[in-house]
Amino acid sequence: MYPPPLDAEAGDAILPFHVDVPQPALDDLARRLAHVRWPDAGTVADWSQGVPLDRMQALVGYWRDRYDWRRCEAAINRWPGFRTRIDGLGIHFLHVRSPHAGAMPMLLTHGWPGSILEFLEAIGPLTDPQAHGGDAADAFHVVIPSLPGYGFSDKPDATGWNVERIARTWHLLMRRLGYDRYVAQGGDWGSAITRAMAVQQPPGLLGIHLNMVVCFPPPDEDYSDPQAVDARETAEAHKQWGLGYSTQQSTRPQTLGYALADSPVGQAAWIYEKFHAWTDNGGEPEEVLSRDSMLDTIMLYWLTDSAASSARLYWESFRSAFGNAPISLPVACSIFPREMRRPPRRWAERIFSDIIHWGQPARGGHFAALEQPDLFVQEVRTGLRSLR
Repeated sequence: MYPPPLDAEAGDAILPFHVDVPQPALDDLARRLAHVRWPDAGTVADWSQGVPLDRMQALVGYWRDRYDWRRCEAAINRWPGFRTRIDGLGIHFLHVRSPHAGAMPMLLTHGWPGSILEFLEAIGPLTDPQAHGGDAADAFHVVIPSLPGYGFSDKPDATGWNVERIARTWHLLMRRLGYDRYVAQGGDWGSAITRAMAVQQPPGLLGIHLNMVVCFPPPDEDYSDPQAVDARETAEAHKQWGLGYSTQQSTRPQTLGYALADSPVGQAAWIYEKFHAWTDNGGEPEEVLSRDSMLDTIMLYWLTDSAASSARLYWESFRSAFGNAPISLPVACSIFPREMRRPPRRWAERIFSDIIHWGQPARGGHFAALEQPDLFVQEVRTGLRSLR
């Protein structure tokens, strides 16, 4: 198991963590990729039955012959990484302090099938805006944890790790790092966890930013409004054609885990399909994300054997993650044009009583920070500026 779980002797210590996957794990992957048993091709030419055979074979060919995991390791290790034990679980996180005095601490939370990798290109502009053409007054200290059961965090060995528990753990992490005032940001599961933090209102949380905003229409919604029609049609299409993965992960994550833990191609297809469906592309995910970028994420799930452990978060939380609990803390929202949920502002106003920003960037989808890091940074800066 990589990395080995933190034991109780670690106490509250914050321990440096440098990613260095053992070479035998990479050798094992190479052997598996050299002996793939392929299914037959689908009976359609598009993605409507899943990843087309020729696209998958092209991705795996690149993975086998040209991809370099050590490059990804170096990109992660460019930033200070740590592990610490909270509530019985080892939590991995990046912690990058800004060189600018007065920088605002910010917690950034990923989702599935995401990871800390989503935020790597945004770290520099967020922590040192002046070095990237921005204003030092917009600087952040950033804390980017890996969710329990994901990446280099420990895997829960008992039930109970739902979004509310993770939200409480994240607050303890920020306090352990010495931050008594901070903001939080998230998309996908990160959105649910960040909202849970806002509902809990831990001392020092000033406000939140969301780049996936899930909220529901009022019973008397007037669907003559084009925004409401778009929101309804987008949500219904996702419910009809896009929820198969979450139904499986929220009901039988263990059964799914056997297949994905044994087959790197299976793990890759499970995630590659989402890069196609959820990014702002014109038909192919490679129009938005490089093969290296997509394989970096796939590798993080494969090398840590986290297919089942990551899916269990759906089993723990899927039916209750996005409720209508009112939030009175300041909320900044960014509605990217290819996000799977794009509610009108008035729907959000039924839940969020203090919306301080409602951004609608020109490009981007579900993986906003990975797809459009510059627009993501701009939205975060603008959205949270009034809380400084």
